Amino acid sequence: MIVYEVNLFVRREAEAEYRAWLGAHVAQILALPGFTGARILEREDPPAQDGEVALCVQYELRDAAALDAYLREHAARMRADGEARFGGRFRAERRVLRSLSPD
Repeated sequence: MIVYEVNLFVRREAEAEYRAWLGAHVAQILALPGFTGARILEREDPPAQDGEVALCVQYELRDAAALDAYLREHAARMRADGEARFGGRFRAERRVLRSLSPD
């Protein structure tokens, strides 16, 4: 299993609108091949910078091939939607984690 983690730093003035959009955005991604689950979390520690809220989305994928397909075929479009709606009011950092536990 692969975890694709997206850490989001959202300006407080956009928080309510961003959270509303984020749920639908995650649902769209979960409809893509290879995604098996996701959770949206609010980071508590370390705390967000002043004027921001820190969110984390952890997507679970079947395998590395599914992540590669997402990054190649869908990621640019999905990221562009967030930029078009919230450009300058959030930033994102991403990382990929591989499970060492048997699935």
